[in-house]
Amino acid sequence: MSFMNWKSLLKSLRYAVKGIRYTFQNEQNFRFQITAAVIVIVLMMIFPLQNWERILLSLVIFMVLILELINTAFEKIVDVLKPRVHFYVEIVKDIMAAVVLLASIGALMIGIYIFVPHFFK
Repeated sequence: MSFMNWKSLLKSLRYAVKGIRYTFQNEQNFRFQITAAVIVIVLMMIFPLQNWERILLSLVIFMVLILELINTAFEKIVDVLKPRVHFYVEIVKDIMAAVVLLASIGALMIGIYIFVPHFFK
């Protein structure tokens, strides 16, 4: 018995990539967030940031993208369980959208805090 089943690991990675691809192709917000992430990564390369700033920006990028994936998964699950428009379905979707919105606002605030001083140097 080996320590790791590489075939199973590769299969899991293919499923993960498939999920990211699906979300990218079908969710406008995810595409916007990926675009914003690429811009932030480019700015991270341009400006002389400290390591803690790069780590923090990387964390908030991944936090927003992960929460958007979770939001998309919740939407799909709720649609399967209650395909008809139902008050609770709408509430669950609104709450999940609020989670992503708050994370995005937090990420924006952190980005502004880190990058604005560099623009004025």
